[in-house]
Amino acid sequence: MPGEKQAEEAIVERFNESTENEEKEVELEEKGDHSIFSVKSLLWHGGSVYDAWFSCASNQVAQVLLTLPYSFSQMGMLSGIILQIFYGVLGSWTAYLISVLYIEYRSRKEKENVSFKNHVIQWFEVLDGLLGPYWKAIGLAFNCTFLLFGSVIQLIACASNIYYINDKLDKRTWTYIFGACCATTVFIPSFHNYRIWSFLGLAMTTYTAWYLTIASLVHGQAEGVTHQGPTKLVLYFTGATNILYTFGGHAVTVEIMHAMWKPQKFKSIYLLATLYVFTLTIPSATSVYWAFGDQLLDHSNAFSLLPHSAWRDAAKVVGMHDTKSICLRAVCRLPVVIPIWFLAIIFPFFGPINSAVGSLLVSFTVYIIPALAHMFTYKSASARKDSLHGSVIWMLKRQLESFPFRSLYRKL
Repeated sequence: MPGEKQAEEAIVERFNESTENEEKEVELEEKGDHSIFSVKSLLWHGGSVYDAWFSCASNQVAQVLLTLPYSFSQMGMLSGIILQIFYGVLGSWTAYLISVLYIEYRSRKEKENVSFKNHVIQWFEVLDGLLGPYWKAIGLAFNCTFLLFGSVIQLIACASNIYYINDKLDKRTWTYIFGACCATTVFIPSFHNYRIWSFLGLAMTTYTAWYLTIASLVHGQAEGVTHQGPTKLVLYFTGATNILYTFGGHAVTVEIMHAMWKPQKFKSIYLLATLYVFTLTIPSATSVYWAFGDQLLDHSNAFSLLPHSAWRDAAKVVGMHDTKSICLRAVCRLPVVIPIWFLAIIFPFFGPINSAVGSLLVSFTVYIIPALAHMFTYKSASARKDSLHGSVIWMLKRQLESFPFRSLYRKL
């Protein structure tokens, strides 16, 4: 029995020791220059659980925040609230499954003495290492397509928002401008270096959500407002797929985990981020829909109905991974950025695109593929027993069996 207990502890602690050693190495490098250390730790090196929380929360809602009132007008307020909670909880569960698969993959590779010091693990690599090349191809296809259109929608949303501040330039011209600004992000190495941007992104998203809430309540209900939704089945499901997109940040889940010093804590971080997102999406969507009702059916961007003000404009304004060379990474990323920019110029609207991406891509990327991958990885008893995840479950089972109500547990 003592030998079994030692084996259990060794399996569970193996991954923790590896990540803690990496953290210590980086800390030693930073302490070599105290004048630079404070600046780097504030703006650049973000591997803490707080950084992961900011990244998860800011990646979940994004531009969908402005189209949720539009979705409520399509499907009704009650359905909108229920589906937000349902998709959020379900998305947190599949994020947990992805975290289990990531830790399993990394622990296997580290047993083979593979170092990830200068390598960013991605979701398709996890699928490849655990399930083979066919799963890799499926994961890569869905993730790349989803990230492509997600980036396109982001650019369109930025151009649409700024257009309501200054309509002297059309939306496509604003897309040119924002595309050039966003292209500079190719110089950011990984999610480990997104600390300041994740913080600012979530801060501005929070401001925008509460501006929508307060401005709608202050404005009050529009004259003759009606709340007829849902009126058509197709509109109901269109609104549902847009809400589905709200919790679609799983395409970069593995990258966020890999940027953490202790990625085994990711599962709880993602759930907390989802709960925080609920405090932004539900009040803002319900208040805007309450104020403007069915008018939103013709206005996918909630800003288009709110009266012009300085507060509104402020809310809109602030809306090759083995190499160490940042410049080389930037050059490799440019061929990806340019098509995104081009597609955003072609399609100057993002409400219907959100729904299309939600139904065709997010459903597979966020829910279906992670669940199937977890099922196939641990489908055999031997795989569950030999895995890091299975060892933890086995330990919990042993603890439950030793509980005073052992007979009741066996019946269950």
